[in-house]
Amino acid sequence: MARRITERQRLALKLEHLSETEVHEVLDYISIMESMRRAAALPMAWDDELISLLAGSEENERARQAFEWESVRRRAERKAALSLAVRA
Repeated sequence: MARRITERQRLALKLEHLSETEVHEVLDYISIMESMRRAAALPMAWDDELISLLAGSEENERARQAFEWESVRRRAERKAALSLAVRA
């Protein structure tokens, strides 16, 4: 019986077929995920309930999401500019 491929193996195979620019974008995304994980664990270390409450507020979460969208938009613009430069 054939062994099933694990998610990690599937990811490694997909990474092998990406361009260097795409690999850089994946690493940027992973960096964002790691920073959000650290930010989620940080409120437990805070003693001040007000700071903890504000950090978890909807406005703060919206600001984080807007920042992520802006980062993705900038990368897409750079990628488009690079592809236009290559064509020229």
